[in-house]
Parts: sequence; C-alpha cells; structure tokens
Amino acid sequence: MAMTTPEDSSALSGAPQPTSRWRQAAAALERAARVPLAGADALYRLGRENLHFTLPVLNGAFGDQLAARHDRRAIRMSFRRYKADVPVADLHVTAAPPGKPRKTVVFLHGLMGDEIIWQTGTGSEDIRFGPRLQRELGVHCLYVRYNSGLHISENGRLLHQLLTDLVQTFPAAVGELVLVGHSMGGLVIRSAGYYAGQEATKAATPTPVTAGNSSSETSAWLPRLRDVFLLGVPNDGSFLEQNSHLTSLILRKINLWPTRAISGLIDKRSNGIKDLRLARLVDEDWQNEHADDLFPPRTVVPPLPGVRYHVLVGSLLKTASSVLHEYFGDGLVGGGSARGRIFQDPASPPDLLITTQVYSQLHHGTLLSSPEVYQYLRERVAE
Repeated sequence: MAMTTPEDSSALSGAPQPTSRWRQAAAALERAARVPLAGADALYRLGRENLHFTLPVLNGAFGDQLAARHDRRAIRMSFRRYKADVPVADLHVTAAPPGKPRKTVVFLHGLMGDEIIWQTGTGSEDIRFGPRLQRELGVHCLYVRYNSGLHISENGRLLHQLLTDLVQTFPAAVGELVLVGHSMGGLVIRSAGYYAGQEATKAATPTPVTAGNSSSETSAWLPRLRDVFLLGVPNDGSFLEQNSHLTSLILRKINLWPTRAISGLIDKRSNGIKDLRLARLVDEDWQNEHADDLFPPRTVVPPLPGVRYHVLVGSLLKTASSVLHEYFGDGLVGGGSARGRIFQDPASPPDLLITTQVYSQLHHGTLLSSPEVYQYLRERVAE
C-alpha cells in the first residue's frame, strides 16, 4: 500500500506550496526589475529614431547665438541628401528625356524641423510628399535644411542665393520651379521672393551672355517660379509668440527682481522665433528701433505677380467658420493668420493667382501627412 507524505497531501488538497510561492515572488521581482530597463530601452530607441531632430531643435531655440559664436553645431543652409549637406554642384540635377528641363520641387521645413519631415513619418511605410511626388510624377525633388533660429530675412537671403546657384549650375536641367514651405519655411520662401524681386528691380543693366551661359535669363530663378505652396504658414504672425512677447513685456514693466529674471529667460529665445510674432520678412523690420514695441512697423510683402500661390490651412475643428478656428487654427497657427490678409485682399491686382484650401480636423503636423493635402499638391504640380 502506497504511503502519502505531507507534501503529497498538500499538493492533492490544492494548498499553495512554499516553493511555488517563492517562484512567484521571484518572478514578480524579476518583472519589476525589468520595468525601468524596458523604459530606458524604449527611451533610447525613441531617441535614436529621432536623433536627427536634436540639432534642428537646438538651432531653432538658440541658432542665432550658435551662429554668432561660430559654433560647429550651427546649421548652415544647404540642400540635403542622404542626411548630409550636399553642395549644389554635387546635386547632379538631370534633364528629362529627351533633354528637356525637368520641373523641380524644393521643400522647406518649419521651425525646429529638418528635411526628414518631407520624406518619412513615424511608420516605415509612411512615405511622405517628396518621395511620392518624385516617384509618381517624375519631378526632381530637393530638400533644404536651414538654421531656423536666424532671422527669417537672413534665411530668405540665403535661400535666394541657394536657388540662384542651383539655376546657374544647372541652367538646362532646372525647368519650372515649385516651392513648398511648411510653417516658418513658407515665410522664408516669401522673404526669398522679396529679395529676388528687389535684386531684379535694382539691376542697372542686364547681365551679358557669356560662354558659361550665365545671362540674367538663365541665372535668375524668379522667372522660373511657377507655384508656391504654403502649408500652415503664419502669414500674419504666431499667436504663441505674440503671447510670449506680451508676457515678457509685462514682466519687464513690473520691474521686480523675479519678474526681470523670468523676462530675461523668455527673451533668450532665438531671433527666428521672435520674428514669428508678426511674420517679419525683411531686415528693416527687426533692425527698426521700434521693433520690440507692442505695435511695431511692418513691411508689406505682397505675392509675386504671375506666381500661383496655394494657401493650405489646417483646422482642429470640424468647421472653419468659428472664432476659435480664427485664433487657434491648427493648434500652432491661427486660421486667420494662415490665410493671411495679404492673400485675402479684395483690391489685389488681377494678375495675382491665389487659391486657399482649408482642411478640417488636421493639426499643424498632420498637414505633412494628409492624403487630401498630398492629392491637392500632386494635382497642382502635375498640371
């Protein structure tokens, strides 16, 4: 007859065994120990995946100060390819068969952004506007990265020079130009157009044709400009920066040590951010002695004649007819500012070509991945 031990009786009765309890406790401790490691690993992977944003964010916040110190971390405006700066001569822009100029689309990011926002999103299959346009339409897509902490007008001048170099280097390959700007990038485009127009107006005599084929007709990029797409651009300024400026101004007026200290910290933000208050596009506006006044002077920069402007506006709401949309818009840029008074002027000259599209339930970032926005962009570029 088989004998049963106390351990066997405990197992048969279903009572918990000491060894089982120890195993459960050990397993629980092991899981608890892994939580911080898993969190750290997730943060590390997230950081690695978004490492390319670190430098643009730093430049957006303090890029003017980095540039003034000639800091190696200060971004210089350049075309980008393979996540690296590419000299214009190394772009190897080719003509479309049989030797015809190819339509060229140039993308500019916004504050604290970089060229990756036009190329890929968070998912591996989230291919964005640039690669899709190049694949589907056969256009040449180029991407510009710039120091968004500099004055908008400084970047405007640099973009004007960069596009001039592009057309001078590849006069037979670059055909119609299409410029696409998101947020601050749209303001940089408008500033570049202003300075290109100023330069053309001030030209005393046309540049003579030389053996290098660098006449004014082949070297100037402005006559080739066909379309400008402005995605979520604060054409009348950013309410966030307006609030920051007002807060700093009030704290300075209180004139106590704590308020002066806080105001000083707020004023450390970059010149590029400060320019967003009223969308200052020319040097004279920020150089003016009244530039920091509550209502400073502002130079009007009208749309370029003969160029088609596409003003694309995002809205957090289902309907864009409310006061909330006018102020908050896509969450970062107010609806009224994105539409821009200059683009809504009923007394505009008849040769201005302006189309405004409002996309509901899109925030500032999703304008860059919206199928509806891409479809509009594709159809207009294909025309």
